[in-house]
Amino acid sequence: MSTTMRLIAAIAVLLLVGAGWLLMRGGAEPVAKPAPTAKSSERQVLYWYDPMRPDQHFGAPGRSPFMAMDLVPKYADEVEPSTVVTIDATVVQNLGVRTARVTRGDFWQRVDTTGRVVADEHSRVTVTARADGWVERLTVRAEGEPVAKGATLAHIYSPVIAAAQDELLLALGAHDDALIAAARARLEALAVPAADIARIVTTREVSKLTRVLSPIDGYVMRLDVREGSAVALDRPLFELSSHATVWVLAEVPERESGWIGRDRPVEVTVAAHPGVVFEGDVDYVYPDVEQATRTRRVRIVIENREEHLHPGMYADVVLYGGARRDVLLVPSEAVIRTGTRDVVIVAEGDGRFRPVHVELGAERGGQTIVRAGLDVDDEVVTSGQFLIDSEASLTGAYQRMGSEAP
Repeated sequence: MSTTMRLIAAIAVLLLVGAGWLLMRGGAEPVAKPAPTAKSSERQVLYWYDPMRPDQHFGAPGRSPFMAMDLVPKYADEVEPSTVVTIDATVVQNLGVRTARVTRGDFWQRVDTTGRVVADEHSRVTVTARADGWVERLTVRAEGEPVAKGATLAHIYSPVIAAAQDELLLALGAHDDALIAAARARLEALAVPAADIARIVTTREVSKLTRVLSPIDGYVMRLDVREGSAVALDRPLFELSSHATVWVLAEVPERESGWIGRDRPVEVTVAAHPGVVFEGDVDYVYPDVEQATRTRRVRIVIENREEHLHPGMYADVVLYGGARRDVLLVPSEAVIRTGTRDVVIVAEGDGRFRPVHVELGAERGGQTIVRAGLDVDDEVVTSGQFLIDSEASLTGAYQRMGSEAP
């Protein structure tokens, strides 16, 4: 056998001997005894958790992988077969939990919303032709022009009106009061101005052209004729609108529309006149609900004698209602809304918290009406309640309340 082969065989023997010695040594080594169990007087730890992530549980203490803080133990005696959640006082302090008392008082109903200024539809007037003819001259030539009551809008020639003037002259010549009255009535029916009829009686002369007058102070909203246009009986010539009053159409959320009614006071402001408050009243609440926005339209009438408001403006609107007396009020920040439930966390002292389902009413100015679920002087959590809510979900408090966990 060569020297190399002898060396390899010796190494193999040494390895086998060493392995056997280690096995023998290991078998002889006493088995490690299990750690002594905690005495019955010691609190049993169920798991460790990060207070900022209470849904994550850990089997041993240490540093949180989420936050730079130590894990906190959850003891078996802290898990109560009730709706109460117990949290260590140190954790409560670290979370910055704040509380407030449920109070009883008056709640003034108010809605802050937006709207737009539109023309008062009740003031719109259509000026029509009372007989066939032609427009000989226009004194207003564009939409939007202001007009005064009694101002001349146009001069028209109408053979029918000319014939009615001749009839009045014949009646005057016959000194027949009945015929005179009938002739005057026909001219009035043809919208001949009273001043023009008086002139005919005085001068005994027929006017070729008849004036068309504005019946109101306002603006020309539509102009349907031009000079030289033919006009026919009952054809619209002008559409006028007064801006002495305007409407503001506001959108009120459906849940707040129940107490909105006629004659409720309203305040309106517009960007064009900062600091100026226009007061008005609710004139009408439209019966339909806008499907996309879930709002109801409210019509507000505003006096606009100085004409600061113009159709098309956007407005900030505040609608006021009466006071609701002697109702329970809770800070709005204390309410946890999930879409399926409304919950507040009631602080019972000594680190004990209880989630409570509540029935809510209107909300305004940081306060919400509580219809059911709380009593006056209950202490509710206003800061940090979402972490307590999460803990309540994990410990099954909501199931024990008879509702689904969030």
